Amino acid sequence: MDFYPIMLERMPELQEFRRTLHRHPELSNHEFETARFVERKLDEWGIPHERVGETGVYAEIRGGLGEGRTVALRADMDALPIQEENDVPYRSECPGVMHACGHDMHTSSLLAAAKALQENRDKFAGSVRLMFQQAEEIGEGARLFVRGGKMDGVDRIFGIHTAPDLKLGTVGVKSGPNNASVDCFKVKIHGKAAHVSTPQLGADALFVAAQSVVALQSLITRRTSPIDSVIIGVGKLTAGTAYNIVAEEAYFEGTTRLFTAALRRDVNDMVTRTIHAVAELYGAKAEIEWLDFTPPLENPEDICREVRPVVADMLGADAVVTDRALSCGGDNYADFQLAAPGVYAYVGVRSPEVPGSEGPLHNSHYNIDERALPIGAALYAQMAWHWLAEN
Repeated sequence: MDFYPIMLERMPELQEFRRTLHRHPELSNHEFETARFVERKLDEWGIPHERVGETGVYAEIRGGLGEGRTVALRADMDALPIQEENDVPYRSECPGVMHACGHDMHTSSLLAAAKALQENRDKFAGSVRLMFQQAEEIGEGARLFVRGGKMDGVDRIFGIHTAPDLKLGTVGVKSGPNNASVDCFKVKIHGKAAHVSTPQLGADALFVAAQSVVALQSLITRRTSPIDSVIIGVGKLTAGTAYNIVAEEAYFEGTTRLFTAALRRDVNDMVTRTIHAVAELYGAKAEIEWLDFTPPLENPEDICREVRPVVADMLGADAVVTDRALSCGGDNYADFQLAAPGVYAYVGVRSPEVPGSEGPLHNSHYNIDERALPIGAALYAQMAWHWLAEN
């Protein structure tokens, strides 16, 4: 079955979905109206569903030909705390909140795929599970689905993301690492206050924090291979109460980004040990909290070989991009991949006709060429159909 012509015919409906969601963006874990919108559509089409957490939506389409494989399709739904600057009819109506990462397209495409698969459920065996995930932008949501058993027994999972670095009509299906792991470390340095004229009587938390930040950068140049991609970044540092007081406390936050599980473990361990060692050297103590947002996202080559022919049949061989650049941004679709084999594909949305479609993501002017909507929708449906047909 060829879903792309179907999605092209349903372009007005796809635009309606996307523009409705774009006008009404919601932040992570607050996707209440978005979830209700999804549920209303699923109800219209007779697809049973349930909530995962407060704002995630899970649904399942059972094929009419009996038992078979189980395929999962995932779309994230949350928006970002950004004021939209685009002058378009469907501009965000929520001050300070915007779909600046394409999640409105992901959700719209999966809805359209769900409708088409439900209409043809009497033609396949097995089942399709739909994961409308909340809170991707803050590293949450995915694990609620996994811990809730929604990935149990899944044979394949597929997801998409908008790609402003790829031109309209192309799809990135790259094997190996695609997105980095994301961890956040929050550090509180406990020192001892003293007058700046007698620093030996105190323990300067500000100095310890500053030395820690510098020492962490040295880990990249002296403790990891120059061949490996490693980011240790500190974006926040606060300390002290007055110019003439040795700071009693300091606080800083940072992130690590790595592309393999082993390197992630090693680098995070080095970060912890370095901060503690610097604090001890200068008479202070460090308290460190780690937040695990997402593991690295890696596409297995054998599953990519299953996906690329489907893309080529739909859009032509030249549409398949296998060498897309690595992204140090994370995506917790990776948590689904730890539960079942699957691929994350990147749908090109860049067009000279649409300002903002060249990116970057998380930008107040970000937009997509909406001709990518039927491509995303058809990819969801076609991959489910392809894998179910392999029974």
